[in-house]
Amino acid sequence: MNLIWLRTDLRLYDNPALYFACQNGKSRVVFCETPEQWQEHHEAPVKLGFRSQLLTDIQHRLHELGIPFEVIQAERFEQLPEVLLKYCKKHKVSGLWFNREIPHDEQVRDQQVATLLQENSIKCHPCDNEFIVPPEQLRTQQGGIYKVFTPWYRSWMTQVSQLPATLLPEPETQAAPITVHSDPVELSNSTAHRNDLWPGTEAAALECLQKFCHERLHTYAEKRDLPGINGTSTLSPYLASGVVSPRYCLWLIQQTYADHSNDWREDPWLRELAWREFYRYLMLNFPALSRDQPFKSETRFLLWESNSENVQAWQQGQTGFPIIDAAMRQLHQTGWMHNRLRMLTASFFTKLLLEDWHLGESYFMEQLIDGDFASNNGGWQWSASTGCDASPWFRVFSPIRQSEKFDPDGAFIRKFVPELDTLDANAIHNPPAKIRDNLGYPHPIIDYKEARERVLTRFENLKVMTPQKGIRH
Repeated sequence: MNLIWLRTDLRLYDNPALYFACQNGKSRVVFCETPEQWQEHHEAPVKLGFRSQLLTDIQHRLHELGIPFEVIQAERFEQLPEVLLKYCKKHKVSGLWFNREIPHDEQVRDQQVATLLQENSIKCHPCDNEFIVPPEQLRTQQGGIYKVFTPWYRSWMTQVSQLPATLLPEPETQAAPITVHSDPVELSNSTAHRNDLWPGTEAAALECLQKFCHERLHTYAEKRDLPGINGTSTLSPYLASGVVSPRYCLWLIQQTYADHSNDWREDPWLRELAWREFYRYLMLNFPALSRDQPFKSETRFLLWESNSENVQAWQQGQTGFPIIDAAMRQLHQTGWMHNRLRMLTASFFTKLLLEDWHLGESYFMEQLIDGDFASNNGGWQWSASTGCDASPWFRVFSPIRQSEKFDPDGAFIRKFVPELDTLDANAIHNPPAKIRDNLGYPHPIIDYKEARERVLTRFENLKVMTPQKGIRH
């Protein structure tokens, strides 16, 4: 008997561990619930609600194939070796199959599980799932690890261009359908998600991806930065939970371009998938990133503010900067935020409020339906100028100018800051004081020019005080 352990790979199609285990013989599937660990990792209740629905869908589909599925319990990762060993003995399991994960805690967990099971003559079969290109194939000419995106991306694209276009099918029927009634999965600490935006099924995820590629992929470059329109893929919740594989995304991009006789290698959305993979590459090769360390070690000495009122205003969408407030309210209402706005809100938090990026990083993880540790960490460190390939420390975005550029008619602001709905396209980006008072909208919590000078001074002082070094691991 084989046992497949699902984690952030909640799909049947193109799932290496699931496919190869089922090819190897009779199989069972488990998902391990670890609520105390999830809380420590700032997993959002809305993401757990989304995963509950995904697991319910997987349970139903596996049972139709005659493959047993269960959710098993442990509070923390360190309890899983004994829990899984007990389960394996109960069901006479001879081999455990799982897809590798990148963060440090997850790697330690997997090693501890593998050690105990192998001591009990149960073989472990880790499979590669997170990367389109195996990370060990991406090395500099000197054999080192890439620390800058552009040369890494050139090497990555060379490898991608040579990959065979093969995807793994769903597992075949194993036995008669399992007809015993199973209750819907409801993970601990989960809350309802926006099912109208992201239905929790693999079929919905594949439909979302196919619709994007057929209808919006070719306009992605010109519309991706405009939050007031539906110009992005909105696929990130499905990618973060592994409901679609990055390999399938690549394959569909290639197929879409083949239909239009264009070169898929120039696709801007593929470049975004590459950024996602680059952040995973960094976290794999620099484990300190998993342990709250900045990539640029000297930025550990940056002097942050600690203004709880400003942090709260930012969290609640009450900063007095309409585009920032609209973005934060979108986060609360949907569990998701447009990518351009993630950059703006993170930059506002770290550069203009000068608050520690760790606070913003964990807050986003606690709210996001698509919370992805590697990508979230990479994005926040980019915005804070503490990371690899980070935004230059002297780049400080003006929320008002960004708002005028990317939401010129104020459509996005009107949707999420309805108290400003009556204002015209000129006033809505920075309403005059009297109008703010009349509409009950707050005054700006900081003066942009003063805040900009403050952060530039802090980084200048840091530059003088410390040598410029990268993270050590």
